[in-house]
Amino acid sequence: MIALWIPITVFAAFMQNLRSGLQKHLKGRLSTGGASYVRFFYACPFALAYLAAMHMLAGYPLPAANAKFLVYCLLGGVCQILFTFFLVHLFSFRNFAVGTTYSKTEVIQVAVLGFVLLGDTISAAGVVAILVGMIGILALSVANRGITWKALVAGLGEKTTMIGLLCGTCLGASVVFYRGAALALPHGVVEMRAAFALAVSLVMQTILMGAYLVLREPGQMGAILRHWPPALMVGIAGFLASIGWFTAFTLENAAYVRAVGQIELVFTFIASVFVFKERTTRLELAGIALILLAILLLILAA
Repeated sequence: MIALWIPITVFAAFMQNLRSGLQKHLKGRLSTGGASYVRFFYACPFALAYLAAMHMLAGYPLPAANAKFLVYCLLGGVCQILFTFFLVHLFSFRNFAVGTTYSKTEVIQVAVLGFVLLGDTISAAGVVAILVGMIGILALSVANRGITWKALVAGLGEKTTMIGLLCGTCLGASVVFYRGAALALPHGVVEMRAAFALAVSLVMQTILMGAYLVLREPGQMGAILRHWPPALMVGIAGFLASIGWFTAFTLENAAYVRAVGQIELVFTFIASVFVFKERTTRLELAGIALILLAILLLILAA
């Protein structure tokens, strides 16, 4: 029988892929910061409603928040926001392709940070699966961004590489902190702990990034409200993706979850072939095959 966290992760990856696609429709209407903020601002009410439903309708008691939980939520939220800003900064460089490829090392960084911060260990089969998936991701990046393997190695000392690795670190850290937040709650069913951690984290992110936009991009809050129909769809998809991720993180090692979550790239590939009729290369097919092999190895290991 397939472990519950696996289909939940696949669902989260699909909804994240959908959210990213919907977010593209906001380009030109909002700034990069504004387009990023809608995922928090419009998802927050749904997260709070979901938490209320779990409590009042399903009858699950609200977990008792503690200092460790709140710190983990805050750190996870800040790291996720920083990831967004570093990624945007990376795109300002002409040779950003190499840097964005190195940002894909997030899964390996999750494994390291998960061990250091939470004591999460990975089996030998898990290590092999993560490495196979990482090679597949790099192959896809090389194929899609028109860079060479030689350029990846040569760019190790460049500023864009450092920023790319920092992006991966921030995203990886946010994942580990979110798992830590859910595990810091001593009591409650998995679904309730995940819902509570998500709601608290989103409230913090909404306040923090909202304050930033008011101070640095004063006109964006009004634009976010004016363009509410597409932004609302981003919020709904973002909420569904997030509750999937948080539930999966609560159930299983975050490195395994993010490794299986790379199926998002497979969804993107399928859409590019069958919806947008884009031509594929052998390297892309090899990358997809390696990612699928890595996911299969993790499923068998689970």
